[in-house]
Amino acid sequence: MEKIQEKQKAPEFELPDQDGEMHQLSDYAGKFLVLYFYPKDDTPGCTKEACSFRDAMQDLYDVNVAVLGVSKDSVKSHKKFHEKYHLSFSILSDESTETIQAYESWGEKKFMGRNYMGTIRNTFLIDPEGNIAKIYENVKPEEHVAEILEDIKNLQK
Repeated sequence: MEKIQEKQKAPEFELPDQDGEMHQLSDYAGKFLVLYFYPKDDTPGCTKEACSFRDAMQDLYDVNVAVLGVSKDSVKSHKKFHEKYHLSFSILSDESTETIQAYESWGEKKFMGRNYMGTIRNTFLIDPEGNIAKIYENVKPEEHVAEILEDIKNLQK
């Protein structure tokens, strides 16, 4: 399998959000889409990342950008997480990890000396034509949104 790369067509997906509504890539045609993958609802890094997107949502809307988070947590878990932090964007449930794997965001991780398979914190910026404009690997939640906003402004010039 080829490694996913910038400028190629983004892999299709169809996943339920925290309310059970289905989302697919084609729903976002005509605008930039930030598709970010995160390990687990309501954990420190994932909460920080989700809240930073929430807090920057107006800036993202202003440049015609939609945001979707994806993890393998259930719709029910997403609902609690979404409500607890008043998230202003949808988070999608991929319990099968099919989409997470299609975006090469599933792999071996290490924690406290133990190896296991899990979701890798990656983000994909998808352009209005459905192509991958930028890939962010193993992102740092604190500075991530500012980096994305800067890149979008450069891409829109």
